[in-house]
Amino acid sequence: MEDGIKVVATNRKAQHDYFLEDRLEVGMVLKGTEIKSIRLGQVSIREAFVRLDQGELWLQNAHIAPYDPASQMNHDPKRPRKLLMHRREIAKLEGSIRQRGYALIPTRLYLKDGRAKLEIALARGKRQYDKRKALAEKDAQRAMQRELGRRGPR
Repeated sequence: MEDGIKVVATNRKAQHDYFLEDRLEVGMVLKGTEIKSIRLGQVSIREAFVRLDQGELWLQNAHIAPYDPASQMNHDPKRPRKLLMHRREIAKLEGSIRQRGYALIPTRLYLKDGRAKLEIALARGKRQYDKRKALAEKDAQRAMQRELGRRGPR
């Protein structure tokens, strides 16, 4: 936990499927039962994405599990959630998305001073050959580290 930040969920698949460029922190509009589930770590942002609709950002497909003690007063686990960001920043993002073909992908969800924050990244999709190249580099790096570990310091 660094500077009052507790990471609740990460999207490791995003690193594999996209070239991540700018990262931004946004707030979220949540119901009471949702924040309680987030604090318990019952969240998945693996299939989530951010949609821009009429000047507002919406988090789609994020799964926040129902909070058991709330029973009847619970929320819908996959409901769209509004993201909070300044209007000027949204307009700037909208320009990037429309001109250059970027997407907004959530990379991690964390609690910062008790408030839920979402880190989103401006991302460009990887082609299949880019993914294979990245995996080959990762394997080569791992093999080098393994060999260095076996030999030990001399």
